[in-house]
Amino acid sequence: MTKARDTANLTGSGVTLPLLDIDAGTDIGAALVDADLMIVDDGAGGTNRKATMSRLATYMGTKIGGGMEFIASTGAISNAASVQFRAQDGHFDSTKYDSYKFYFLNVVPATDNVTLFGRVSVNDGSAYDSTSGSYRTTGNQAGISISNAMGGASGDTTGVSGEMLALNPASTSGYRIFTVNTGYETPTTTNIDDVGDAQGYIANEGTAINAIKFEMDSGNIESGEITMFGIVNS
Repeated sequence: MTKARDTANLTGSGVTLPLLDIDAGTDIGAALVDADLMIVDDGAGGTNRKATMSRLATYMGTKIGGGMEFIASTGAISNAASVQFRAQDGHFDSTKYDSYKFYFLNVVPATDNVTLFGRVSVNDGSAYDSTSGSYRTTGNQAGISISNAMGGASGDTTGVSGEMLALNPASTSGYRIFTVNTGYETPTTTNIDDVGDAQGYIANEGTAINAIKFEMDSGNIESGEITMFGIVNS
């Protein structure tokens, strides 16, 4: 005998919430991803529609001002001349983020006695500013110093680790400030040095920064990883 179906919660317009038994469903068995779907009521008493988890992430970002949101990672760097983060790749978005934080995880140079620099672009990476004096600290630098001279060619496996904060790079007036706090191994492999809260004042007044490139002043980046986070608009 076929079991009678409970129709108490069936209406002419669909199934009411009590009849939607999600407990009987199968667990997804994996982490949620942007493409996963959920059901939402499009406004109180509106139409049920599907939405992706990426929409939920965007919504949450608008409600948690000042929180950090992961944007991108280089992944494991392997003998690269440089790595870059650009607006055209979705890495810079002033409608969502006030500022950005970059984390450096053991970024090792391929050659010895070199410096890791950050260099900015105002044309989405078509060109990067490497002009002496464009990055104001205590000297006329041609880039933001993520490290000073560090080891590499002698077989060192410890590179530079730490963080850089980019404060309001989309500003169109005044200087844009970058603060750096990192540690790294010097060419003399028994020593560890640091760049502690160094400040670089970017001289591109009146133009928004929308890309940044990291590279050694000589030779390639042998290994390591750099990740970028956005600080959500309040």
